[in-house]
Amino acid sequence: MTPNVLAALAAFAFISTATPGPNNLMLMASGANFGYARTIPHMLGILCGFSLMILILGIGLMQIFDRFPMVYTVMRIASVGYLLHLAWRVAHAAPPQGANAKARPMTFLEAAAFQWVNPKAWAMGISANSLFATEATLPAYASVAAVFAIVTLPANSIWTILGQQVARLLTSPGRRTAFNWVMAGLLVGSLYPVLLAP
Repeated sequence: MTPNVLAALAAFAFISTATPGPNNLMLMASGANFGYARTIPHMLGILCGFSLMILILGIGLMQIFDRFPMVYTVMRIASVGYLLHLAWRVAHAAPPQGANAKARPMTFLEAAAFQWVNPKAWAMGISANSLFATEATLPAYASVAAVFAIVTLPANSIWTILGQQVARLLTSPGRRTAFNWVMAGLLVGSLYPVLLAP
């Protein structure tokens, strides 16, 4: 991979991971409700899960979708169902008076697994491999995955810190509940492209 291609890939990776999407909306909500430190496993799960996904997509998973389109349809249905479940969790992350003692940030494994039903992650992974893996080889796909691994944590940190700063405004149970429901609504809204896709 030439330096120019590497620079372009790094820019693409940072912009695509830093723009709004299901991961970043959930990180912002987690930062607001649980703080930065408790959200670190969530961020690391995204980093590892997404990088692995890019690698596996590159070495042949898309060929399975080409041969068996029903698998892709099942993945889309799973994406919608799981995102709705996560929106419900976000909406109830920190209810008034701490009524839900089970509220907690997403774990490392949950965040890593979520990448497989995250429609934005699929689009980013396919685009990155198509545009920047200059050869259809394992080292080329591994290079793309490595660049994403490097830029994902800083990009995700921005959203977590933003959520942490927003928490300063959430000085009442009513404000916190309203914030969580808005974030849940935005998460559901991120399904729009999935539902319109052919």
